[in-house]
Parts: sequence; structure tokens; C-alpha cells
Amino acid sequence: MNPRLAAARALAAVLSGKASLNCSLPAQLDKVEERDRGLTQDLAFGTARWQPRLDLLAAQLLQKPFKAADADVQALLLVGLYQLFYTRIPAHAAIGETVGCADKLKKPWAKGLLNAVLRRAQREGEELLAGMERDPVVRTAHPRWLQKSLKAFWPEQWEAICAANNAHPPMILRINRRHHSRDAYLALLAKAGIQASACQYSRDGIVLAEAYDVRGLPGFADGWVSVQDEAAQLSADLLELAPGQRVLDACCAPGGKTCHLLEAEPGLAHMVAIDLEAKRLARVRENLDRLKLDAELIACDARDTANWWDGKPFQRILLDAPCSATGVIRRHPDIKLTRQAEDIPALAALQGELLDALWPTLEVGGMLLYATCSSLPTENTEVIDAFLARTPGARELDLASEAGLRQPHGRQLLAQEGGHDGFYYAKLIKIAASRG
Repeated sequence: MNPRLAAARALAAVLSGKASLNCSLPAQLDKVEERDRGLTQDLAFGTARWQPRLDLLAAQLLQKPFKAADADVQALLLVGLYQLFYTRIPAHAAIGETVGCADKLKKPWAKGLLNAVLRRAQREGEELLAGMERDPVVRTAHPRWLQKSLKAFWPEQWEAICAANNAHPPMILRINRRHHSRDAYLALLAKAGIQASACQYSRDGIVLAEAYDVRGLPGFADGWVSVQDEAAQLSADLLELAPGQRVLDACCAPGGKTCHLLEAEPGLAHMVAIDLEAKRLARVRENLDRLKLDAELIACDARDTANWWDGKPFQRILLDAPCSATGVIRRHPDIKLTRQAEDIPALAALQGELLDALWPTLEVGGMLLYATCSSLPTENTEVIDAFLARTPGARELDLASEAGLRQPHGRQLLAQEGGHDGFYYAKLIKIAASRG
């Protein structure tokens, strides 16, 4: 299959609200030649990254918008525009190959439309975009609701956040303390000719100068190292783990933090890791097996404690709550297409429900670390503020980290170009059991 067609079909599922790229793209990658998979992935993710900008340009070039049934043609047009403005593919090849894909859609009319629109974009696109630069959606390539939210919450940082969201993310590693120190592994990378440096905030973090095939990393198959963003790595130290503790990782998939906690404290008495979907736990098990670690995996709604909790209290809980993922857009650019403003209050309500449900499972004196990969205070400091107000036995603890910005509650890490993702942490201690 032509990589442009594969990328367009994956994107069409996203535009139609049927799937994320993580769900729709793998099936399409299986249909293209192995040598074309990198191009297919770049076309899909790159088009999603710049879609808000490209979509407004397409509206200028089209006489009328596409019908819902023609999301595949719309996606193919966006893929064509992405090639013209964001790749080094020669214009004649980008246009010819993209137009040729229309035959496979069984929509004969689309071929002439795509050819006319893409050729006009080649001639007039730069001028049209320049005239649209006053629109912050065009300038930042973020949907209007998100651009306005970031500007309202982060008036001094919002443009830098958008720029970081549009940049390609760095590849960051987490060394396994059970095997090597960070300095020792950096030496192994240098010996292998792989340029890397230590992360600023995570003592286990290493950032590579450029992306590298994990199969070529020293000891990857033996569990010496994993791929994990620096911001996500902070949880292991913030939890203040100690031997003999029972630890819960709620909402654990794909298991990076579960594994890191086990690496950081080999003397834990018991690790319970919960996720809503059993199929997502399969990935957690794969990561545990590669690292030769073990945890009790439970497929369940973490709020439904009657169905999974054995009544024995935990000394530590990590709640990496479901969220808008607005802090990791650069890794999942289709969030710009799939997430809507009305999703945020519902997510904040879910986050509060998870806190309320898990709090009784924490022993008095125990700690709960609340985390999200969101950049929106609605899901972060505001959720913690509401929880503390309704939970007399909960108190907030200072976070022993210089990463991010201090908030009314917790600390907010904003996505950094070349650095960590957007993330939020708040640490709570249980000083008394709930009454009633």
C-alpha cells in the first residue's frame, strides 16, 4: 500500500472520532512495505501535529467543506498539504503520489479535486498562510479551545508550550538502578558511539542526542535500560519508597512507572498494579518480564475497590490519573484532533472520584502521589484543592523537586523543547482515618 494512503486511512479514523492514531495506525503499517513504514508514520503523526493549521488552509482552498462520509478524502488532502509544507519531498512527487491514492478510495471525483487544490496550494499556500498568521490557531497549530485555555492559564508561557508541543520529542532513557549507575551506563553509551547526556531532574534519566533503535542500546534486552520521559521518572523518588511497603500503582498501563518503582526499591513487600483494560495489562506484563520484575496485575476500575482490594492498607499509592494528556501532545499529536473542551470537566470529575475511592485503601501515615500528564490546572491543582477541602484527614506535603513551577497545590512541569514532557505532581499524606 502507498504510505500516503495508509497514513490517510489512519487519520480518517481519527477525524471521524472512531480511534486514536495509536489504535488506527498499526493496522495500516502492516499493509505497507517495511521500508515505507517510517514515512507512513511521519506522514500520519506530522499531519496530525499541524492539522489545525493545515485544516484552516484547506478551508481557504476549498469551495465547500467535505461531508462527514468523505473523511478519507479530507485526510488525504491534509497528508498532501503536510508534504508540501513540512517535508523535503519534491512537490511534483507529493502531489502526484497523493492524487494517485484517490483511485483506491473508489471516489473518482476526488482525483480532480485533490489535484486542483494541491496545485493551488503549491502556488499560493505560503501567501495564504502568511495572511492567516494573525489567527493564533494558525500561528500555534493548536485547536482554538486549547490555545485559549493555555493562554488563560499560562499567559507568560503559553507560546513556548505550543512551540514545545509542536517539536519532535527527545528520546529519554531510564537506567535500571539494579544493574548500573547512570554514569556507568553513560560510559557504555559513549563506548557504543551513542551521544547522550544526563537529565536535569531525574537521577535515572538520560537524554539521547538523537533517537536510536532500542535494540541497539547496550543491555536493553537484559533490562538494563528502558525508554521513559524524564517527567514520568520523578514519581519513584517522590514516593519515598522503603523496604517492606505495600504499594499500589493505580491506572498503571503501560507500566513504566510500575517497573521504575520496583527498580528503585527492591525490598517492597508487594506491588499491586491496576488498569481498566486487560489488554493494556499485557503490555505491563511484557515490560515486567523484560526487566525480570513482578507485580500483581488486576484488570478493574480502580474506583471499584470492593472488587479488587483485599482490605490490607497500602503505605504508598501512585495515582497517575486519566487526563487530557495535553502535556504529551508532542508524542501524541492526534490529541489536537480527539480532545475537546467539554472533555475537561468530565475528566476532572473522574480524577476526583479516583482520589475519593483510593483514599480509604491508604493507611494512616501513608502517602498518595497524584500525577497527570496534563498542562491544565483544571485537572491538577484544582482537583487537589477540592479533594483537600472535602477530606479532613488529608494534608499536602512539599515536593522535594525543583522541576516545574510551584502551584497553589503541587508542581506543574510544562513541556520543554529538548527536555521533559508536561506533567503535574502533588503529594498527600493521610493524617487520620475518615470519619463515618
